[in-house]
Order: sequence, then structure tokens, then C-alpha cells
Amino acid sequence: MEKIISYPISIVYYFFFGLCLLVFHPVQWICLNVFGYQAHKKSVDYLNLCLKSCTHILGTRYTVTGREKLPKGVPVIIVANHQSLYDVISIIWFLRRCHPKFVSKQELGKGIPSVSYNLRHGGSVLIDRKDPRQALPVIKKLGDYIQAHKRGAVIFPEGTRSKTGKPKEFAQTGLKILCKAAPSAYVVPVTINNSWKMVKFGFFPLGLGNHLKFTVHEPIAVSGNSFEEIMEYTEKTVVGSINY
Repeated sequence: MEKIISYPISIVYYFFFGLCLLVFHPVQWICLNVFGYQAHKKSVDYLNLCLKSCTHILGTRYTVTGREKLPKGVPVIIVANHQSLYDVISIIWFLRRCHPKFVSKQELGKGIPSVSYNLRHGGSVLIDRKDPRQALPVIKKLGDYIQAHKRGAVIFPEGTRSKTGKPKEFAQTGLKILCKAAPSAYVVPVTINNSWKMVKFGFFPLGLGNHLKFTVHEPIAVSGNSFEEIMEYTEKTVVGSINY
């Protein structure tokens, strides 16, 4: 029954979702090229607020806990499990204080209004998943960037989203490179729950009435801890709070 009801509601949702992308594309261009980084960052924040607000059409609710634990004035590496597109939208808005930047697949760097522009010009990096060696210097570039500007990098160590909420094994390479490139950073584990339910039927129709929960855990400093300790703590902390 939920799936049947969702068809017309999803059409309305996608109309407003697409409208947001189209409206904010020129807004981003103007903000970046006329006013600079800070204005562009604000435009991206409000784009994602609008995209998040569109999900209320689907009956989606959000709970975010632990934001007060985010370190200030230092680079931040956010490590989270990955369940859907709505992870990215939520992190950009709710954790906007960290200026979150992403490691994304290169296919997303073109053809999507607003999204592709931000990925190319907002500080995120694009990698070719078919060429792991190409990804290494690109991820290091992101680490250098957050170290220099005291901003945030977001990495999903599972590599791809979980379609059922059940976490996949965490890969170490990307996080290791970021830690090495940003030695003054703090790693912040974030657990995401119920985001996968938004796309449990696929991208059309969408799931209705979901309660997405984001938990920001205690950070761990890169300096003074071995990478093995950081990796073990981060994976156990993220996975230990996933409900599946």
C-alpha cells in the first residue's frame, strides 16, 4: 500500500527537488564568481536545506544528535556509513559548520544541475573508481586542502551505499591517506540510520514516513594515535550504533 500511495507523492517531490537544482545552479555560479568562496558555500548550504525540506513532502523526519562534539578551528575528517543520497544532503546541511567536502565518483561531476557544479568548484574531489591508483593523489589533495583551510572531509569507507542498512566492511586506504595529509585533524565518526529506507523501492517511488537519524560520536585526534587505533575506534563506533 505504501508503494502505491508513494507514486503520486514522489512525482510532486521530484518536481520540487528538480526545481531546487535548477534554481540554485545559476545562484551558485553568481555567488562563486562574483562574491567568492564564502558566498558560494552559503548558497550550497541553503540548496541542501531546500533539498532536505523537499523530503518533508514524503513525510520524512530528521534527528541529529551530538553536533556539539564537532571540533572547532581544526581540520575534521567525518567518517560515516553510507545508505543513500540523503546522507550527503543531510551532512552538508546539519554539519555545515565543518564545510564538508566529499570524495565522489567522477560521473557525478557532470550533467547534474547544482550538484555537479558544487563538486567541481566547491572543494570536493572526483575519483575514477575503475582506477584506484588515480584516486590516491586525489584523496591526498583533499587532505592537504582541509589541513590548509581547517575544513571538513567526508569519507564513506564502505565505498558504496548499503541497500538494506547492513554495513559493509570499511576500507582503510582513503582514511589513511587523509590522516597522513592532515595530521592536525580530528576524525569524527558519524552513524546514519534509516536513510536506506528512502530508496527501498529504488529511486521511484520513494519510501514514505521515514525517520532519519544521524549520530555524531566523540572525535579522535589523528596526532597521538596510531592509524590502527583510529581505524578500529572509528569502525566500531559507527557500526555499533547502526540499527539493521
